[in-house]
Amino acid sequence: MSEPVRPAITEPTVELVLDGAVRAALEAIVTVDDRQRIVMINPAAQRMFGCTAEQALGSELSRFIPQRLREVHARHVREFDASDARELPVAKRSAVIGLRADGTEFPLEASISRVDVQSEFGPRRYFTALLRDLSAEQGMKAEIDALKQRMRAVFELAPVAIWITEGDHIVFANRACAALFGAADHAALVGWSIYSLLRPESHAAVRERVIQALASDVPVPMVNERIVRFDGAEREVVIAVASLPDHGRTTLQMVISDITERSRESQELERSRRELRRLSANLVDAREEERRRIARELHDELGQRLTALKMELAALADQTPQPGARERIAAMLEMVDETVASVRRIATDLRPLMLDDLGLNAAIEWLANGWARRMGIAVRLQLGDVDSELGEVAAIALYRMVQEALTNVARHARATEVQIETRREGGDLVLTVQDNGTGFAEPSVYREGTHGLMGMRERAYMLGGQFEIGGASGGGARVTVRLPLAPHDKRGGGEAAQGAAPATTSPRL
Repeated sequence: MSEPVRPAITEPTVELVLDGAVRAALEAIVTVDDRQRIVMINPAAQRMFGCTAEQALGSELSRFIPQRLREVHARHVREFDASDARELPVAKRSAVIGLRADGTEFPLEASISRVDVQSEFGPRRYFTALLRDLSAEQGMKAEIDALKQRMRAVFELAPVAIWITEGDHIVFANRACAALFGAADHAALVGWSIYSLLRPESHAAVRERVIQALASDVPVPMVNERIVRFDGAEREVVIAVASLPDHGRTTLQMVISDITERSRESQELERSRRELRRLSANLVDAREEERRRIARELHDELGQRLTALKMELAALADQTPQPGARERIAAMLEMVDETVASVRRIATDLRPLMLDDLGLNAAIEWLANGWARRMGIAVRLQLGDVDSELGEVAAIALYRMVQEALTNVARHARATEVQIETRREGGDLVLTVQDNGTGFAEPSVYREGTHGLMGMRERAYMLGGQFEIGGASGGGARVTVRLPLAPHDKRGGGEAAQGAAPATTSPRL
């Protein structure tokens, strides 16, 4: 079978194809003859100049050029016509201005080509211009320039030091940066290597942050280092490093915050805190020693005298024949017994002698049983065998904390049961006092009048321990004290913990 005969493309068909391409072009295209009259204008050009083809065809091209620039344009066309060049590109930087039909001017980019055509009237010359409206582009450029100016103003007026580096060298620094380094102005820092302004021992840490920032867009941790001012003085600073978008990923922004005074104040505050805790520990020790002395005197001196008085009264009762006198002596003996019991109770409250004689577990058991009888609240005890590992100071501190926790329950908890537990966890002794009452309601351990819980916390810190309060799993409140069972001296020594206080929930005291 023979192939179908394809129709030859005739000249009019080529013209139609070219005409369709010109009409579909996104760029504006205008063709003029040798007298600068418009012979073709595509839809894109019509939209650009705000006119129809009927309005534009046959008119002079100068209608699209501002009056003040028409002579310049005509001269350029004459020079182009006289040259051998077939195309005349007009760069963006040249002042090419178009004029819309409504009289508004706009910037444009143009490329002009020349073509000679043989017609029935002889050779004719045509000029075709490809035009691109630069209004949006220049508007965007103006916005970008304005944004750059605003950003520069932000950097300049920022209260913290900021510099921008290319590689290791500073390419921009703001006023605060110049003030931080003692430079005459921010331009004096440009060109310096950042490492020449850091202490040698700070180089490794800063270089590591720089590598991390350039490797990814993930924020890198700040670094606490030291800088050297132009006058040789050193300052402690915190440096935040972030990469800026560029093709080579070599540009960095660094924000440098001077924390010298803040660090000094923090050290002063920490020193004051340590001194206050040492003073508090001395006061607690002095108070406990005074309580022990008074308890011993009450027990030994006053107790013995009352016992002797009771014996004398009993002997006197045997020697007195009058019934009335015997009744009075019997009342006096009963009063002496009550006084002895009161003295013993006061002495025990001041310093439980069994704590020294029998250890912490026995003292807690005696305290809990007596408190349960008085309050009518059940107490469950789970006491581990850690007495031998506790020094005297730690033992009395734990006893006082149990005593305070029970007082807290009695005053505020409205509980029906209390559980006291001591156990060993690794190298720590853990004391837990938990009730089934109302729980903690206030948001802070520092609320006015909360000296009980505050005292418990300070006792724990003095021994290098931790203090936590919170809600119990089944309702109520829980107080947890954790003390290290490191080797103690006879007094239960150990430097007071200086770390940050653990998080606490709300107290009842």
